[in-house]
Amino acid sequence: MSSSPSKDVIAIDNPHPERDYEIRCETPELTCICPVTGQPDFATVVITYVPDQKIVELKSLKLYLWSYRDEGIHHERITNQILDDLVTALAPRKMTVVTDWLVRGGISTTVTASHTK
Repeated sequence: MSSSPSKDVIAIDNPHPERDYEIRCETPELTCICPVTGQPDFATVVITYVPDQKIVELKSLKLYLWSYRDEGIHHERITNQILDDLVTALAPRKMTVVTDWLVRGGISTTVTASHTK
């Protein structure tokens, strides 16, 4: 597997598709560029999901999140895009993506997007 940023999310077989269980992935390393100011934005992203037949391969998730580093994108859009891309790749029973952005201009922002099958 490459070590370069990539929009490809790799789905692998769920070892227990018969059971509802929750997977939580968290990283403080989500970065992108503010499309208005051109300055970098930094967030912690928490992805929580109940898988169906597939789960995410974690290195591909890391490279996927890294692919936003130089992209000009608003907080609300990136949060919903991550959710859409992961739902497309994994078809989970349930998923929530939360991005918690560092303070910018005295305002902190948290965006939550959810999906239920």
